[in-house]
Amino acid sequence: MELFDIIKTILFGIVEGITEWLPISSTGHMILLNEILPLKIGDSPKEFYSMFEVVIQLGAIMAVVILFWSQIWPFGKKNNNAPLKENGIGAWIKTDIFALWFHILVSTVPAAVIGILFDDVFEKLFYNYETVAIMLIIFGIAFIIVETRHKGKEYRIDSLKEIGYDTALLIGMFQLIAAVFPGTSRSGATIVGALLIGVSRTVAAEYTFFLAIPVMFGASILKLFKFGFHFTGTEAFILILGMVVAFVVSLFVIKFLMGYIKKHNFIVFGWYRIVLGVIVLGCGIAGLL
Repeated sequence: MELFDIIKTILFGIVEGITEWLPISSTGHMILLNEILPLKIGDSPKEFYSMFEVVIQLGAIMAVVILFWSQIWPFGKKNNNAPLKENGIGAWIKTDIFALWFHILVSTVPAAVIGILFDDVFEKLFYNYETVAIMLIIFGIAFIIVETRHKGKEYRIDSLKEIGYDTALLIGMFQLIAAVFPGTSRSGATIVGALLIGVSRTVAAEYTFFLAIPVMFGASILKLFKFGFHFTGTEAFILILGMVVAFVVSLFVIKFLMGYIKKHNFIVFGWYRIVLGVIVLGCGIAGLL
């Protein structure tokens, strides 16, 4: 392991921590970064990186768990607005948070089923700069159109409690697009889908954060199983370093995004995606990627 490998790992962690939560595609940015600064670790660099780019997201996910703990932990008497019972063990159970997790699980089903069955196929077919660039542009345009059409309109769903199983399944179908095509952005796809079906911007973002917990945890476990859980000291260090950096950066990015969307829409991210997509296509055509 060289010093440059550590620097590259820190850079990957920073990129993951920023792009995982902004609707600009973390996987797309990681693929592009690896095209420019390939992370070659261990005896099988391709296999390691395939696992690394997914498992590093666990660091980012832990930031959500820390920041939103009171909103996602379904046990405790404090701030229990919907206890199962007034007394006894039932007073410790938060039925509203359990309902939220049931809805989130429904949202994970489409991507989970397709991901388990066809993960390797999609990675071979679509994990390249061409797909990333095209999906960056397509969903960039989608953000601009959706936000422009919804300007000034009232939202049908303005709290997490109002999300039903039908809405949860529809959001899950949009997430499926991101599971297949890198560059789409998991958060971007779910937010666009949520906005289209009448979910407010703030609720869409929060639901996307919570949805990431089981999705990314499941994807990471799948990748670890495929990799084999056999790490050299260097591989373990690089993976843990990337996760820690992604965690720290995510703490700041999530706080920024939640404050940003209270006053602004997502159009700026749409334009960013379009510009980046065009640049990537141009670099590819010029033979720079």
